[in-house]
Amino acid sequence: MPGRVVVHGALGRMGSEVIKALCADPELDPVGAVDNRAEAKLLPLPDQSKSIPLSSDLEALLDQTRPEVVVDFSVAEAALSAARTATKQKVNLVIGTTGLSADNLDEIDHLARTNDVGAIVAPNFALGAVVMIHLARIAARLFDYAEIIEMHHEQKLDAPSGTALSTARAIAEARGKPFLYPKVHKESLAGTRGGESEGVALHSVRLPGLLAHQEVIFGAAGQTLSIRHDTINRECFTPGVLLAIKKVAEYKGLVYGLDKLLGL
Repeated sequence: MPGRVVVHGALGRMGSEVIKALCADPELDPVGAVDNRAEAKLLPLPDQSKSIPLSSDLEALLDQTRPEVVVDFSVAEAALSAARTATKQKVNLVIGTTGLSADNLDEIDHLARTNDVGAIVAPNFALGAVVMIHLARIAARLFDYAEIIEMHHEQKLDAPSGTALSTARAIAEARGKPFLYPKVHKESLAGTRGGESEGVALHSVRLPGLLAHQEVIFGAAGQTLSIRHDTINRECFTPGVLLAIKKVAEYKGLVYGLDKLLGL
């Protein structure tokens, strides 16, 4: 089982949470941190057990620390660059960064297979969010109409969220065809109906006070069904991240989503 872990995007909100979680897990050892804002050469761990190397240069840090896994919570462009660097050095990948395109995922899969390592990419590491999508897939076979409302904090860089897009794809796949998308005859304000993917309307809310929330709403004559997940704090993501770190070496190539790891 992988033990030595480097965190890419270590000074961000999720990177900091991952490092804290690694410190609390006796089976895992944070050995290095990478962030483009790195100024110091060492990062004290939150449990005060030691300091680990901190750098803005992932390739140099991998040479120095020799980890089994790189965990990435950065931005899409940096995540793809990190995947190229890590796989070249035969290091497994766990990526929670959103905004990666289908072509990006294909490249990560190719890189991982070529270098005989595993890569787990998940749009959401909260176990409740994975169950939400699983339940939505079950419901999708019985409804013709669906919409998704996703709500995040005001500093989130992308819209709609990766979770919302993957949910739309997942429920359309379960249904076997796109949903029916009601088009309005007059849209008085452009964009009022949100975006559209697979016949599913997607609506993004960005406000302070929110963290990460999603509601999938199915409609039929005389009834609706809502499946909702609410994230209260970032600690909810860490059990899924730790699971992925411990499982990633069992795979070769790309695994997309936590559902496969959970047996759903």
